[in-house]
Amino acid sequence: MVKTLITTIITLPRVLNISLTTYWIKLPTLVGLSMLCLATASHAETEADSGFDFFNPMPSTRIVINAGKRELLLISDDGSVIRYPIAVPKRGKEWYGETSISGKYVDPDWTPPTAVRIDHPELPDLIPGGSPSNPMGARAITLDQYQVAIHGTTAKMRQSIGSAASYGCIRMRNEDVIDLFERVDVGTPVYMYN
Repeated sequence: MVKTLITTIITLPRVLNISLTTYWIKLPTLVGLSMLCLATASHAETEADSGFDFFNPMPSTRIVINAGKRELLLISDDGSVIRYPIAVPKRGKEWYGETSISGKYVDPDWTPPTAVRIDHPELPDLIPGGSPSNPMGARAITLDQYQVAIHGTTAKMRQSIGSAASYGCIRMRNEDVIDLFERVDVGTPVYMYN
């Protein structure tokens, strides 16, 4: 176990593709992520075909959100990785940690949360699913903590992909969230770090 921990600490900057300076600044957060990985990983291994190093094998398909890179990774049981560009929460709305998928919805209705309503009082109480002005887009994948979702976007909001723009949710292009939606199940673990 100690050997695995040392290997993890040494290889983590390369695995996460970050500089050593950034690594040491963010070490407390990364140690938490390392411990999570150690709980389920038997060893560190390079997944050359995917272009992404991660602890492999792990017991289940999982979503890893790198807020700093504005990237959502879907990592399958076999270690293969699909990368999706995303928009992340804006300053003051961020969240980090572990959660899991609690629900999956096609063309979901949207009721503006209080924080959004404060900034946009002109919004209606409900925007029906399928409406071109519904910010949830084509799919919503709700999470069991933080009262947020991974969801699609409107045509207008699509330009926010690659930025920190949301009130806590993870925004994806509609075609990407439709693809992700088909690949995950309720209970799939989700990890978000910066």
